[in-house]
Amino acid sequence: MTLPETLLPRLSEWRPAGAGRHSWAESFPEAGWTVQIAADKTDSLSCLVWEMTLSRTATVPAGLTLSTWATGIASRVTGLMEPLKVHEVDGHRDEAVLRSVAPAKKGEALAYYEVHLQNLTTAVLRRYTASKAASGRDQVPFALTHETIAKVVGDIAG
Repeated sequence: MTLPETLLPRLSEWRPAGAGRHSWAESFPEAGWTVQIAADKTDSLSCLVWEMTLSRTATVPAGLTLSTWATGIASRVTGLMEPLKVHEVDGHRDEAVLRSVAPAKKGEALAYYEVHLQNLTTAVLRRYTASKAASGRDQVPFALTHETIAKVVGDIAG
């Protein structure tokens, strides 16, 4: 079974108790990844995701570079509201940032996804809003169905 196929039923079983943000993490040794999700709400079909983190537990594939991983993610991830593009690759810090190609406009604010890659081992997906009139940005939750979460995880993992 693929990582998305294994992940999907586990997400459907996640039933956090009480209000507020909850975290869920599970290791998928056969796929070589651990998936962690922080969510403000979850139900049998979806999550209001605050942050999604993938951590590689297997050996990094031979020949994989930060640039090729980032480019591959940008070409594979299709389950988000906006497509992603590689914004920056910093070889000295061993980090890369992908962002939405065109942020969504919500009134005076712009909303966009960001994927932060570190050391070929970690990918963190978040959503931000920023005002056109003021500097700075705020992290915001974003709704994804369990099926979309599984697809995005598989697309990031490659």
